[in-house]
Amino acid sequence: MENAKPLVVLVTGAGKGAGRQVAEAFAGDGAIVALNDIAPNNLDAIVQKFDDPGHTVRAYVGDVAKKISAQALINQVLDDWGRIDVLINHAVVEPASPLLEMDEWDWHRTMDVNLTGAFLMMQSVGRVMQAQGNGVIINLISLSGRTGSLNRSAYVASQMGIIGLTRQASSELYGHGVRVHAVGQGITRFQNAETTVPRDLTRAVLFLASPRAAHLSGVIVDTG
Repeated sequence: MENAKPLVVLVTGAGKGAGRQVAEAFAGDGAIVALNDIAPNNLDAIVQKFDDPGHTVRAYVGDVAKKISAQALINQVLDDWGRIDVLINHAVVEPASPLLEMDEWDWHRTMDVNLTGAFLMMQSVGRVMQAQGNGVIINLISLSGRTGSLNRSAYVASQMGIIGLTRQASSELYGHGVRVHAVGQGITRFQNAETTVPRDLTRAVLFLASPRAAHLSGVIVDTG
């Protein structure tokens, strides 16, 4: 539709990896993209890349693992744009420590950022989307190469938790017009992707966030 408003997309952990990849894809597709990261310098290059009249990209610095910070981020995005149509959860840490030697701080920080951060964002943004009557939440995860490797127990545990959280949130929020999915690599054992969903990560995310996927929720897509 020519007069359709651009999507407002909030991407956590947008400064690197799949988060940055997806944020740039949405920006290139004409969305208003709210870039979140805990380190402002991680966002500078993306903002500069899309610093022209044809794109709307803005940086929002904050730690989504802290409830007050996460809520402040969401409120700021709402103040700026009035709504949040798509939430992409990618804020992630991945300490490399053997299970028998792992510091408790590393374990808690991994769970706080990777799992609690996703929960806090899904809960607060989910309430916004419920009030709007629609919205899409997509969790970016990866188990590729982790489950067979040493020193990744905290990370793998957090990503397994995201899969369960995705499925539970999907069942709870679908009746409110909110669709919840997970997209990533190495998650074949949990895969229930529809054959219509592309297996390329950015294309899968753009598809699931679009009206073409309005009938889908709880989809777990392995793009590996």
